Amino acid sequence: MAGMQPLGRSVPLVVVLGATGTGKSRLALELGRRFRGEIVSADSMQYFVGSKSQMSWSPVMMMTLMCARQVYKGLDIITNKVTREEQQLCTHHMISFLDPLVSSYSVVDFRNKALSVIEDIIDRQKIPIIVGGTNYYIESLLWKVLVDTKEEKVCSATDRAVGNRTSSPNRKEELEKLNCQELYKRLAEVDPDMAEKLHPHDKRKVARSLQVYEEIGVPHSKLLLQQHEEEGGGPLGGALRFRQPCILWLNADLSVLDERLDHRVDDMLAAGLLEELNGFHAQYNQQKIAENSQDYQHGIFQSIGFKEFHDYLTSNSSCSETREKLLTQGIAALKQVTKRYARKQNKWVRNRFLKRPGANVPPVYGLDVTDVSQWEETVLRPAMQILESFLKGEEPTVLPLTVEYDQNEGKRNRRRCELCDKIVLGDREWKAHLKSKNHQYHLKRRKRAEAQLNTHSFPDTTKNIPQEM
Repeated sequence: MAGMQPLGRSVPLVVVLGATGTGKSRLALELGRRFRGEIVSADSMQYFVGSKSQMSWSPVMMMTLMCARQVYKGLDIITNKVTREEQQLCTHHMISFLDPLVSSYSVVDFRNKALSVIEDIIDRQKIPIIVGGTNYYIESLLWKVLVDTKEEKVCSATDRAVGNRTSSPNRKEELEKLNCQELYKRLAEVDPDMAEKLHPHDKRKVARSLQVYEEIGVPHSKLLLQQHEEEGGGPLGGALRFRQPCILWLNADLSVLDERLDHRVDDMLAAGLLEELNGFHAQYNQQKIAENSQDYQHGIFQSIGFKEFHDYLTSNSSCSETREKLLTQGIAALKQVTKRYARKQNKWVRNRFLKRPGANVPPVYGLDVTDVSQWEETVLRPAMQILESFLKGEEPTVLPLTVEYDQNEGKRNRRRCELCDKIVLGDREWKAHLKSKNHQYHLKRRKRAEAQLNTHSFPDTTKNIPQEM
């Protein structure tokens, strides 16, 4: 292929990060074409990466615009599957290989399959390019941070006997059906250290930790501590799996990104989104709702963009105005949750890479995608220069990102706000809570109540003092 770059001394792992709407897939495809790379999707439920209506790109680049991938079959528009044309330009892995009704697919399953794919790519002297917005998928590839209950061998014979009392393949889902209070109580009894680190309402993490204990017989906190204490480990997890990964972070001005995301939703509607949703609902979702067995927390049904249209899809109203209102609400909800998701993705990059640096945290190189008309100058060329340096075993001339951070900040410090009856984890989160509208509202109410109490407790007795003549 013309312009193809030769491989250097070693094959680095390339990771393209960024919020939805920043063009991660476009960059990954260009790097794959120019450096003999193959793309590995790290998207579970992400659905789109940009806006057709605003991009002045070439036809080839326009095809890459809708390159966010996911592991489930179906909902191609709303999950924005990679097209056949894109797959012909560059080999893609981990796309559309699960049945939509499979709900037990976990991050451990993803990690095991993806690592096998990456190893094969490297063995063939190609460059693996991880691209996606599912944070915990990417974490599982970069760090040794997961406990695989199917392979864990650390427990003693006695512990294993305890652990084998539960062997259901869907145990985590079964646990998540319990209410938060009961679930958290169970975890606190068997693993108080882990319970102290988790929020009582974080049902997924609490259920996962309880599942680990039930299936292995060893507290989850103990297993994670062993990972942290391994060579190369740190406070946030185990050692890096790959030496010196090349991390590229695409970021854009939020106001510009918000507008881009709104336009993208409109483009999805024009491309036939409603027809796709109705068809998928009739094939997979309608019967589950009739049986009262629908769960929007697992599998493809948790996709951003599907559950937001639940009321519209399930409405039996023959009134066109009612259905139009439900549709409008669904579109507004989709736009809102999309922007919220983009902010969550960016927050993870800052917190996981930039604000808690250490020996097991690789450098991150920032690329500004605010002005897409300057994409080659501000994104493609710098990315190519950075990757070329990695291939040569040299330090890139572009400096990695750095931010100011508090070294003493505690991510898991636990506080309870008696005023709001709320548990808050993390120093930064606590500071944000104290400034929040909800806390300020309760604070004003308490001050008002205290002022009234003081007024009633100390009446004005001067009214009974006789006036001097």
